[in-house]
Amino acid sequence: MRRTEQGFTLIELIVVITILGILAAMALPRFAALQADARLAKMNGALGSVKGAAAMAHGMLIARGFSASFTGTPVPNIVIEGTTVVYTNGYPNAATIVPLAGLVAPDYTIAGLAAPRIAAADGGHIAGATDCTISYTPPAAANSLPTYAIAATLVTCL
Repeated sequence: MRRTEQGFTLIELIVVITILGILAAMALPRFAALQADARLAKMNGALGSVKGAAAMAHGMLIARGFSASFTGTPVPNIVIEGTTVVYTNGYPNAATIVPLAGLVAPDYTIAGLAAPRIAAADGGHIAGATDCTISYTPPAAANSLPTYAIAATLVTCL
């Protein structure tokens, strides 16, 4: 009886490894772009958090019997998540909205931003800290709404 060996030849193994290498080279650029997508989604989430925090603080102000256009620090203080809320025309001021929304370092860059920017993506992205940001401006007059803006794209959030 003759015994036959079974297995892959060296040529077959080289062909499979080459095909896997080509597939990996084509897929790698697609996965590399996920970092910018993640930062953009993170900044959109932060903007939603800011909007929610502003609405919650405004609602608490009204529920406690203050005017909807109150400015200053109410007495007794309204404290949310350990932050004493300071109001401008019924909504939190720019310094108060950041901790209310839970935007903290190192997840976000908070310091050194020019107003009305309140948060930028983490320092690990290629673009500068002013390129991937969200902005908040409290109402300028009574009975008006705050202004929210996002300056973040896939290009600026690399």
